[in-house]
Amino acid sequence: MYLALLVIFLQCSELYTQERVFTFNTVEIKVQPSVKVKNGARMSVVCHADISKSTDFQMKHNFTIFKNGKPVFMTVSDREGARYEIPVARSSDTGEYECTVEAGGKTKSSDSLHVWVTGMTKPILTAEEKEVLEGEVVKLRCELPEEVPPLYFVFRKIKMNSTPKEKRVFEPYRNFSEVSFSVEEGDNILYFDCFGKRNVLLAFESSEHSNRTLVTVKEPFIKPTLNAKPSGNITEGDRIQFECSTVVARMRDIEIILQKNKTILKSVKDEKILKYSTVATLEDSGEYLCKVEQGRASKTTKLNVVVQELFPKPILSASTSNLDENKELTLSCSISGFRKANFSILRKNSNGEISLKNSRNLTMRVNVNDTGSFICKAEVKGIVKESKPVMINIYAPVSKPTLSVVSGLPEVVLGKPLRLICRSAMGTPPITFRFHKGNEVKTIVTNDTYATFLDENIRQNDKKGYKCDARNNHSSGMKTSNILNITVIVPIRRASLGSIPYGKVEDGHETTFLCSVEEGSWPIHFRIFRKTDREVLLFETSENADKILWRKKAMNRQDTGTYYCMASNRANVDVKSHPITINVILAVWQKGVIAASVLIPIAGAVTFASWWFLYKKKKAKGPSVEMSGSALATNLTSEKLTRQHNDRDYYSGSGYIEDSENHMKSTDETKAPVQKGTETVYSEIRKANNDSVENRHSRIQGHPDAT
Repeated sequence: MYLALLVIFLQCSELYTQERVFTFNTVEIKVQPSVKVKNGARMSVVCHADISKSTDFQMKHNFTIFKNGKPVFMTVSDREGARYEIPVARSSDTGEYECTVEAGGKTKSSDSLHVWVTGMTKPILTAEEKEVLEGEVVKLRCELPEEVPPLYFVFRKIKMNSTPKEKRVFEPYRNFSEVSFSVEEGDNILYFDCFGKRNVLLAFESSEHSNRTLVTVKEPFIKPTLNAKPSGNITEGDRIQFECSTVVARMRDIEIILQKNKTILKSVKDEKILKYSTVATLEDSGEYLCKVEQGRASKTTKLNVVVQELFPKPILSASTSNLDENKELTLSCSISGFRKANFSILRKNSNGEISLKNSRNLTMRVNVNDTGSFICKAEVKGIVKESKPVMINIYAPVSKPTLSVVSGLPEVVLGKPLRLICRSAMGTPPITFRFHKGNEVKTIVTNDTYATFLDENIRQNDKKGYKCDARNNHSSGMKTSNILNITVIVPIRRASLGSIPYGKVEDGHETTFLCSVEEGSWPIHFRIFRKTDREVLLFETSENADKILWRKKAMNRQDTGTYYCMASNRANVDVKSHPITINVILAVWQKGVIAASVLIPIAGAVTFASWWFLYKKKKAKGPSVEMSGSALATNLTSEKLTRQHNDRDYYSGSGYIEDSENHMKSTDETKAPVQKGTETVYSEIRKANNDSVENRHSRIQGHPDAT
């Protein structure tokens, strides 16, 4: 019975569960009347859920409406829809809307829907002052109370018959903005308004213009009056007087300024009138400006003045513009069509002007220090005019130039460029220098006191002399230097080292080294080195020769090593020979001593063994035999001693021959270079010995140093 009840209960529970099954089909969001709503109109956001159920049963629905990701409306209903009412839509209601429905533990959201509230509210403009003075400022405030930042504000200053002036302000965090406009000269009646802007979908939307605000402007002072006396027919020398005046409402902080070409001539403060007078010159013609300033306000008046010329500028003429020192120079000053004037002649220098004579004519004997610019001045009725400057050049003759090598010594290394310098100690610049190589003009240089020349074509047998000449505008003409002969230094080429004996030297014997070069200017510095674990300088000398000999008297075992020589001359290039290797071996007598020290003990041991053998034999045979054995022993001893002596000579000789064989073997292994080197060195040594007592002039003919 209980089992039947349990089965019935389970079946009923299953039927109940099947009756409560539901699923969301869709969730939709709509805006009424449309997704584009006019600012100020009514707007409704409707969210609807489409749900399928197993049976008709009631359940609660939680509706949430989001704008730009933030919840703006929430409600719970047993219906499948909800409505979010906005009675008055504003631009701040523009955005992305989305709806989410939750029921029975299930949630579903709609797609997002963009809603655009078009148009903006009308801004409100207020002015801090309704009446201002020229030079003051008008402070304005524009507000969009129902809009949400970020916002752009545009302020406008409107003047009759002119284009409005605008100021734009971006406000990222507030819905109002404030600006100031300056009141300028001529601003009488001003109107101001403003409007707002915002960015919607990458486009700007503008509001209506605000109320127009009127601001009245008052003048703090009137436009100034500028007069000149005399008003016309002004001639150089006349006194001209300017007067600038104005009428002000208050005297505090007022300033009057008189200008000509942006140069201030005079100014006064806290006064209504400015007066300025001067003696008229031709340079006083032009436009004058009177300016009145008070605070930020300013007004100007202009006046054009023309001054007639009283006399033209004087003209200075010279007998010549280039002349030798100690010659006479004549200067003359004149005015075209005008003779009655006070003349003076002057020379200009770095410190100003030096008056030479108060006359229209001047004759003077000049020196080099008189070189410079000369002018003359003419004065009539207090008006002084100056002529154009005349440049006079006075020349001292050039001295005989000197030609030298820039580096100092009159020599050059073959293959290197030669730089020469030509100087003239005296003479008025500019000086023209000419360089000659032999009879050929190489280059022409104009400079003050010296010039340089670079010869990059130096040859080994180049024997052409160099010279230079100099001249300036002095009438004495050209001066020529002495001829400069240059020694061409030939760098060292191909150094070599040889020795006798070559390769192996007996201990205690002499070795002769020959270091030679194939080419190079004398003197040549020779150095001979030995290299083992370090380099050791053995010998050095400087000779006017292509080779040197060095004899090392007694060689020892420590002299074994690698040898090379280095040669250099004034070209400052070290040339190193190929290395040679020398081994110091035992002498013949040393080998004999060694052989004797080995063979003599051996011979003694053999003699003693023979004697011992005979002695034993004698004892065994008796007295007769002993006598016989004694004689035999004596003969044997004599024979052994003889052999001992002969053996010693043999081994000593054999040792020498063996060394000789080894020496010959070593020679055979390097037969060609050793034999050639030895013969060459022997030949060179013999030749060097002969050269030491002969004249070497035959060797240097044609050599660059022969000169």
